Amino acid sequence: MSYGSSNIGSGSGTATRTFEFGRTHVVRPKGRHQATIVWLHGLGDKGSSWSQLLETLPLPNIKWICPTAPTRPVKLFGGFPCTAWFDVGDFSEDAPDDLEGLDSSAAHVANLLSTEPANIKLGIGGFSMGAATALYSAMCLVSGNYGNGNLYRVNLSAIVGLSGWLPCSRTLRNRVEGSHEAARRAALLPIFLCHGLGDDVVAYEHGKRSAQTLNSAGFRNLTFRSYNGLGHYTIPEETDEVCNWLTATLELEGS
Repeated sequence: MSYGSSNIGSGSGTATRTFEFGRTHVVRPKGRHQATIVWLHGLGDKGSSWSQLLETLPLPNIKWICPTAPTRPVKLFGGFPCTAWFDVGDFSEDAPDDLEGLDSSAAHVANLLSTEPANIKLGIGGFSMGAATALYSAMCLVSGNYGNGNLYRVNLSAIVGLSGWLPCSRTLRNRVEGSHEAARRAALLPIFLCHGLGDDVVAYEHGKRSAQTLNSAGFRNLTFRSYNGLGHYTIPEETDEVCNWLTATLELEGS
C-alpha cells in the first residue's frame, strides 16, 4: 500500500491543511515503456476501480498510476466525508473554488510523475472530479505555477478528461494572458475531452462550456467529443477514441 500526504503552503505564514492520500495502484506497461499517465478517479471512488479498466486497454506502452484521493468533507454531500480531490458545492462558474485542495492534489500528481525517466512522456487523465483536477493541472503547467504561487515543475504531453468540468475558470484568463510563454504552452498542450449528452451528474453544458473557455483562453490543441445517450459513466466507444488519441498524440508504437 502506498500512502502520501501533501501540505501546500501559501507563502503567507498562515496554517494549511495536510491531506492524506489513499492507496496508489500502478499498471505496468506490457510493452516498451514510452509514456506514464496518472489517472484520477471521480468523487467517492478509489484508484483500484480505474486500474482494473486501464489494464484491459490496448495501450501496452503506457504505465498507468492510479492514486486514491484523500477522504474529506464535501459540500455537495452536505459535509459528508468521502474521497475527493478537492471540495465542491456545485459546478457553476460562480461557485467558490477550493484552491488549497486543488493545489494539494495537483502537487500530489506532479510528485507521482516527477520520478519517471527523462525520456518518458507524461500525461494526466481523469473522470468527473478527476478530469477537473487534470484540467487544473493543465492550468498550472501553462502558467508555470500553482494557485499559491509555487512553481509547477512537471512537463506534460497530454491531458484527458471524461465527464468533467474546468475549476477556477474565472481566473484562467488572468493566469494565461500577458505571458507569451503561457500562451505558447497553452497552444501546444494536447487536450482530449469527452462528455455524454445524457450526463445527469455533471451536465453536458458544463463540459461544453469548459471546452469553450479553454479554447478562448488559447488552448488550441483541444478536441471535444460528445456522445448521445451517455450518462455519467464511460462506454467502449469513448475508451476506443481515448486509446486512438493517446496512441497518435504520444506517438506510441503501433500508431
